[in-house]
Amino acid sequence: MTGQIRLDEHLQRYSTTAPHAPAVSGAIDAIASAATEIADLIATGDLADASGLTTGRNSDGDLQRDLDVQADMILRRRLGSLPIAALASEEMREPQICDREAKICVAIDPLDGSSNIDINMTVGTIFSILPAPDDLDLAFHQRGSAQLAAGFVTYGPQTSLVLTLGDGVDIFTFDRRADCFRLARSGVQVSEACDEFSINVSNRRHWDPPVRAFVDECLAGVDGPANRNFNMRWIGSLVAEAYRILTRGGIFLYPSDARPGYGDGRLRLTYEAHPMAMIMEQAGGSASTGRERILDLSAQSLHQRVPLVMGSSAEVCRVEELHCDPLLVASGSAPLFARRGFFRV
Repeated sequence: MTGQIRLDEHLQRYSTTAPHAPAVSGAIDAIASAATEIADLIATGDLADASGLTTGRNSDGDLQRDLDVQADMILRRRLGSLPIAALASEEMREPQICDREAKICVAIDPLDGSSNIDINMTVGTIFSILPAPDDLDLAFHQRGSAQLAAGFVTYGPQTSLVLTLGDGVDIFTFDRRADCFRLARSGVQVSEACDEFSINVSNRRHWDPPVRAFVDECLAGVDGPANRNFNMRWIGSLVAEAYRILTRGGIFLYPSDARPGYGDGRLRLTYEAHPMAMIMEQAGGSASTGRERILDLSAQSLHQRVPLVMGSSAEVCRVEELHCDPLLVASGSAPLFARRGFFRV
């Protein structure tokens, strides 16, 4: 049936399963429609006056590009006519209360990885759908485990929608000839075998010892405790990293570090880490801060940042072990990039 099932058919079947399901289905359908519009905008690029040029900073201080703003406008326009209790976006300072009688709340990262636009690499949209609480001021302070659905869209060689409705992970690819998303892969599982890791090694000097120890184990390959060789990947786009893990396994790390502004990590809990964690767990993988499960966390503020380690469960578990047991780090024997010298401890 793969390739013959359309996203709208999939959502129609789901919409009969629970009281909140019609609202969730409607929101996902709107996001998918917005995604096709964003994909066209990105594909046209400078020809449509849509580039990766920096226009300023968003409310949380990150560089904001013109495509970030346009993607946000498209998504908010598509979602604006739906029964949604509260809407949050990376590009908004505060959540917007929309319909107090509605059953769901939606959080979005309109254009993840937008710094990759000017080099023609994969970017995407991330979304999280939550139940509407009685007090809408608490809409985006819920634990990640409360999510009803989560997903992301990749804008690359293909426009693909990765989706979980709480019962596994499916991937839909946009069929331009038929103007619809079609099921490409169902029941996606993160491979238990892991021979790829992804981290920005240029920041190694700023990492905490457990992160250094884990990466040193990977770099040691067959001569280290993992007893196998690894390849390293770093794309700089969370959606691309997640898609790679869903496709062929591996682990992604964006840890906290000693740089100013990075002590609590850099990814946002509500609309980046929470939806990615739900997807990973629904696909049989794991997601952690390095010390605790991402889905057990609740945000204290909309743009709260958090470290994120996600992917194959055994590797995520190993990172947690290294964080929880200093003796493991102290006894590490990986020689590559080991700290040495008179002034390092």
